[in-house]
Amino acid sequence: MGLEQEPEAKAPLYLDTASAAPVRREALEAAWPYLTGAFGNPSSHHEVGRTSADALKDARRRVAKVLGMRSTDIVFTSGGTESDNLAIIGIALGALADGDADPGAGPDAPPPRRHIVTSALEHEAVFAATDFLARRHGFEITVVPVGPDGTIAVEALRSALREDTLLVSLGYVNNEIGTVADIAALAKVAHDAGALFHTDAVQAAGWLPLSGLGVDAMSLAGHKVGAPKGIGVAAIRARIPLEPLIHGGGQESGRRSGTENVALAVAFATALELAEAERVEIADRVLAIRDDFIAEVLTTVSGAFLTGSDCSRTPNHASFCFSGTSGEAVLLELERLGVTASSGSACAVGSDEPSHVLTALGIADDVAKTSVRFTFPAGFTAEEGRRAAHSVSAAVKNLALSYT
Repeated sequence: MGLEQEPEAKAPLYLDTASAAPVRREALEAAWPYLTGAFGNPSSHHEVGRTSADALKDARRRVAKVLGMRSTDIVFTSGGTESDNLAIIGIALGALADGDADPGAGPDAPPPRRHIVTSALEHEAVFAATDFLARRHGFEITVVPVGPDGTIAVEALRSALREDTLLVSLGYVNNEIGTVADIAALAKVAHDAGALFHTDAVQAAGWLPLSGLGVDAMSLAGHKVGAPKGIGVAAIRARIPLEPLIHGGGQESGRRSGTENVALAVAFATALELAEAERVEIADRVLAIRDDFIAEVLTTVSGAFLTGSDCSRTPNHASFCFSGTSGEAVLLELERLGVTASSGSACAVGSDEPSHVLTALGIADDVAKTSVRFTFPAGFTAEEGRRAAHSVSAAVKNLALSYT
């Protein structure tokens, strides 16, 4: 018996939007004037500069409106990694500096808050930022345990909080398994204990509500919602003392120096507004297709099991382990069949280690290495869902034949 093929040549299916979504034409068109005629530096005090400054101000206002925050809370960055670092390290060092600068602090004053709470599922940017604070500034880090489906219990967070907890940083959506955290409830628990709350919402934008969560800081990345790579947002309440990571001319209200990328800021605002306007309709439609895809894969692929939550996951996300195979081999065979997917976080490519997310769920190392993630675009159709499921089944069967 030969290897299974697609019945006819069709356009490739790109199912890795959690790594990068296609750039929206509207975002490119909105950015184009600020790459051409309106190219001025927004800090320059002449007409060309003022045109750029006005566009940057408007982009900041538009992003703030989607997030339910104020324009003064919005800091444009280079992407999600920088936004996570600015929120976590900036808030931590800002709190230390603010305490050191308090002339009224006497010997009986409480010690600075040097405790941060996070979870075992966070993005590498969060882990690296908290590790830096522990190594170089004496912060203590508590890692909250998670359930086998990646959920974080409110009581687990409450038990981890202390009098000296400064910040809780928990992701809204896990990028590898798609599980959604109850951020509003978790933020309330943190606030009840006097701690600030940051969420990495990079994977939530365009699929889940971003306003009304009650967070103090939020990280976003443009290339997940249809803006070009190289732009992100750290939305941090302006009232919170923040130590900048990049020093210089004091742009972004002194929170991130350097000449602002006006064109990409405008592109980000445009893509984010469009994603939010379309969110409910697209999420409902893609969710139904996603559920059919999951059911078909679990029915037709021996040894396959879903990772993450059965019900509390983003509508465009399906992730599996294919026991008895190699995740990388499955991906290569899928690509031969015209389907592009991923083995997990694009920021961990090149590592031979099993996913820290999957091992935190209790999945054995050898099984974790069989994982494959499918994240669907907003325009995903039912026919494409059926084709993708058929391709997954064919890929795993082909590998089984090649092993025999």
